[in-house]
Order: sequence, then structure tokens, then C-alpha cells
Amino acid sequence: MQGALSIRGARKVYDAKTAKVVALDSIDLDIAAGEFCAVVGPSGCGKTTLLNAIAGFDTLSRGDITLDGQSLASANASAPPDASRIVVFQNGALFPWRTVLWNVACGPIMQRRLTAVQANQQAMELLARVGLQDSANKFPGELSGGQRRRVEIVRALINEPKVLLLDEPFRALDALTKSVMQEYLIELLTYVPKTVFFITHDLEEAIFLGDKVVVFSSRPARIRQSVTIDIPKPRRHEILTSPRFLEIKAMLSGAIHEEALRAFTVGERELA
Repeated sequence: MQGALSIRGARKVYDAKTAKVVALDSIDLDIAAGEFCAVVGPSGCGKTTLLNAIAGFDTLSRGDITLDGQSLASANASAPPDASRIVVFQNGALFPWRTVLWNVACGPIMQRRLTAVQANQQAMELLARVGLQDSANKFPGELSGGQRRRVEIVRALINEPKVLLLDEPFRALDALTKSVMQEYLIELLTYVPKTVFFITHDLEEAIFLGDKVVVFSSRPARIRQSVTIDIPKPRRHEILTSPRFLEIKAMLSGAIHEEALRAFTVGERELA
């Protein structure tokens, strides 16, 4: 399986006119092919900066990022975005004037990787996996927020990326919809395994979804803690009250609270 990410000495400095802002500092992280890595940290700590460097939207000031041994980012250079790394952002990006089926199938058709018949067939199979086969001919505006999120993730997966980059994809959803989406995502990735780099502020979500949870410090981002989640998959939400889940949560909560407090204190000083 492809999709092994290696991050070595990643540092990013934004040189604004007024001051230099260090977003990332000495990040070393390995994500195995097929591994789900969930990253947790305070707002503005640098999580999205690292995701953007992996995706090809930004460069590093120092260090290297490789995918299966091929360079993605290094000092002031980056490989352009391509279908090997697909991002699902917080805000949706479906074409509202096109059907759900068209939104999902359009990528491989436009890339000429699949015929229209093949792409539509694969799209329907994936939509069925997330309970949306009956919504194929609807438009995005006719769907709920959770349904649109499912379509966006299915659309990303049909393009067969090596790495799926998810930037707080469930942030805007209510708690009940979010819990259902998390289970759908685990089921989808069991059916279509991918390397995943997942950003969230929700510690329970990170533990529930991740094979590994990485805690970032407040800015500049450094790795404060990294824990392997040894709870078997597939997972259901009953595990949220299991002794092992609660043990892991307790193990990570202290570091996350300290970093959130530090970020809050710095922010208060900057506003003073």
C-alpha cells in the first residue's frame, strides 16, 4: 500500500512586515501507509500550516516532507497540488448546480482515468456505503449538512488519493450528526483504506478515529505528545465509555489543556 508520509525538521516562518511569526518548529513525524493520524492542538498553533505544506499549498522554511520517498516540500519549494493528496476543508466545495452523482463521478472522468459508466458505477457503490444511494440525483442544496459532508468525502476517495487530508471536516455539525459521520468515515476507510491526516479540536473525536493521536503545542507548533491508539477497529461509539478509551483520554487531556491555556494567555497578552 502506498501513502507513507515522512516529515523531518519541518519549520515554517511567516515574515510579515511587522514581525516574524514562527508557525512550525522542528516537527518530526512519520505516518505509515494506511495509518489514520489525528492531530490536536490549540487554534492557530500551526496544524493547518502543516496540512497546507503536505497538500502543496505552502512551502516550508526548513525541513522536508516526503510521500513514498518523493519530495513534497522542502526549504521554499513544494510539489504542486495533485490527486495524490486531496483535501476536504471545513467549508463545503460541492458544485451546487450539479447532482450528487455528478459531483462524485466528475473527478475520474475529467482525469480520463475512468469512463463515465465506470465512474458512475464506482460513485454509486461508494454512495451506498454511506447510505446515500437514493440521493444520487439530488442537488447539494437538498441535502443536510451531514449528507453533504459524506458526499465530499466520497468524492475525495473516488479519486484514489494516496493521502486524504481532512481539516476539521465535522466542525460545523451537531453532536449527533458528528457521531454518525465518524462511524461512516471509519467504515469507508475500512472499505477503501487510505493514509489520513486529520485535524480536529475534539480530543474524543481524535481518539475515536485515530490510529495515532499527535498533540501539538501552542504556536510555534511542536509535537508535545504522540500516542498510538490500541483500540481495535471498526469502532462504535459505545467505546467512548470503555476503560481503555477513558485511560487514553486522561493520558492526553493534561497536555491539551496546558497548551490551550498557554495559547489563551499569549493571545490575551497580544490583545492588551
